[in-house]
Amino acid sequence: MTAHEGNPAPSGWSEPRATALLVLAYGTVLEGFGLGATGEAPGEVCFNTAMTGYQEILTDPSYAGQIVTFTFPHIGNVGVNDDDTETVNAAASSGVRGVVLHAAITEPSNWRASRHFDAWLKARNIVGICGVDTRALTALIRDNGMPNAILAHSPDGVFDIPRLQKLAAELPDMAGLDLVPMVTSAQRYEWDETPWQWPAGYGKREGAAHKVVAIDYGVKRNILRLLAKAGCDRAIRRPSDPGAAREEGPDLRHLPRPPDAGARRRRPDHEDEAGPSRRQPPGAGQDDRQGRDRLDESRLCGRSRLAARPMRSRPMSRSSTAPTAASP
Repeated sequence: MTAHEGNPAPSGWSEPRATALLVLAYGTVLEGFGLGATGEAPGEVCFNTAMTGYQEILTDPSYAGQIVTFTFPHIGNVGVNDDDTETVNAAASSGVRGVVLHAAITEPSNWRASRHFDAWLKARNIVGICGVDTRALTALIRDNGMPNAILAHSPDGVFDIPRLQKLAAELPDMAGLDLVPMVTSAQRYEWDETPWQWPAGYGKREGAAHKVVAIDYGVKRNILRLLAKAGCDRAIRRPSDPGAAREEGPDLRHLPRPPDAGARRRRPDHEDEAGPSRRQPPGAGQDDRQGRDRLDESRLCGRSRLAARPMRSRPMSRSSTAPTAASP
C-alpha cells in the first residue's frame, strides 16, 4: 500500500457555475453571474459610457425595451436613493428590460444611499448579469449594431440554451416599434419642481415667465425641473390627448423625442416633423455611435483605435456564429 492509497484524489480546480446568460440573436452566449430579478428579459442590447448616474439611466423612459450595458466597470457602488428616479411616476415599472455589468455590486458607500442596488433591481423587476467583458461587448455593438437578446437569470444555473437562442433570434426588430404608450403618462399633470441643490434638495418654482404645454412621449423628471428653473409654467399632456397640440397661447414642446421616429411619423396626433431615427445601420461612419447617449459616448475612444483592438473573450464566454470585432 503506497502513501497515496486510501486517500481521495484532490478535486482540482472548480469553476463557479454561471447563474446568468446573455444570449444574443446571432447565437453568441455570454455567461456571468445573476443579479436583480430572476427570469428572462427580452430586449435590444445597447451601451452607455457614463461613470455615474446609473439610477437615472435605468429609469430613463428612452431606454424602454432595451438591455443597458455599462462600459464603466463599477456600477452600484453608491447604492440608490429616493430622489434620482427619472420616470415621472416613481412607482411605475422601469421601461428598461435588463442591465449588463462588468464587476459585481458592492455594498453602497454614499451618504445619500437608502437601498442596495441589487435590492432596487429586484424591486423594479430588472434582470441583471455581471462578470461580462463589457468593453468587448461594446466593441461588438459598435461594429455590428445593437442586437436583440434574451437576458436570463436562474440562481440554480440551469438553462435551456437552444431554446433561449431560438427566442432571441425570433425577437422582432425594434426599429419602428411604437413604445410611446409604454412610457407616456396616464393623465394630465402640472409641474413646478426645480433641480436639486445642496443642502436644500429639490426646490419649487416661484413665479412663471412662460407658459408651456409639454406633450409627454416619455419625459424625464430632470427636463421638467430645468424648464421650471427657467421660469416655465408647464402643463403636461398625453400624446393622445385630443386638442393638446392646438391649445392657444402657450409654446408647445414635445418632450422628449419618442424612442423611434419611424413610429412617431405614423402617429396622427402631432404636427411637427420627426427627427432622424436613432436606429442607424452598423458602421455608418466614423462619428456614428451605436449606443443610446451621444453626449456620454463622445468620451469613447475613436473608431480607428477601437478597430485596432481585437475582440477579447473571457473563459466564461461561448460563441457560435457571432460577428467579431475588426482585426488589427
